[in-house]
Order: sequence, then structure tokens, then C-alpha cells
Amino acid sequence: MLTELRIYTIYPERMDAIHERFSNHTLHIFKRLGMKVTNFWVDRNEPKLYYTMEYADMEERNRQWDLFRKDPEWSEVKMRSEANGPIVKKIEEIYMHRADYFQHEA
Repeated sequence: MLTELRIYTIYPERMDAIHERFSNHTLHIFKRLGMKVTNFWVDRNEPKLYYTMEYADMEERNRQWDLFRKDPEWSEVKMRSEANGPIVKKIEEIYMHRADYFQHEA
């Protein structure tokens, strides 16, 4: 199992636009393409979003993101949402797996 932490630094004046894009479009597209988001956070102090996704392995991750980037619905959503300027200033991708010694309690 591969977990990816994605950190999006957003232009401060564009936080509403990123929330609208994720809530009304992006998460739906992810689901349609079989992409699994496991958690999502909004930074209280900075214009940032954090979310985690799960994949079987890096090959699956790369295949899913290739499909996403080529998706016609995503292309249209991105173009319309950025009509007033870019939204995302920076994207960080961190690949992780759970430490063997950690026991998650539900």
C-alpha cells in the first residue's frame, strides 16, 4: 500500500475557488476514475490544503494521475476555475507507508 500526502499552497485570494473546485468537481472526478482520497484538511493559519490518497503501488498512482490529467471534464473544470487567475501556487507530493511498529486504533 502506498499513501501519498499532497500539499497545495493556494494563492490567498483564491481559497474560495479551490474549495469550490474540490467540493463541486475534483472529488467527483477522482471517484469516477477510481482514485481514493482517504482524508482532507484545511490549514487554519496558511492558505494550504492537505489530503491523502491510497494506491496499491507507484505504478497505479502514476496510471491514475495520467488518466486524471487527460480527463476532458477535468480540463474544462480547470480552465473555467482559473478564468480569473491561477489558484494553486505550489504542489508538494510526499510518498509514505505506515511504519511497521505503529498500531492504528479506530
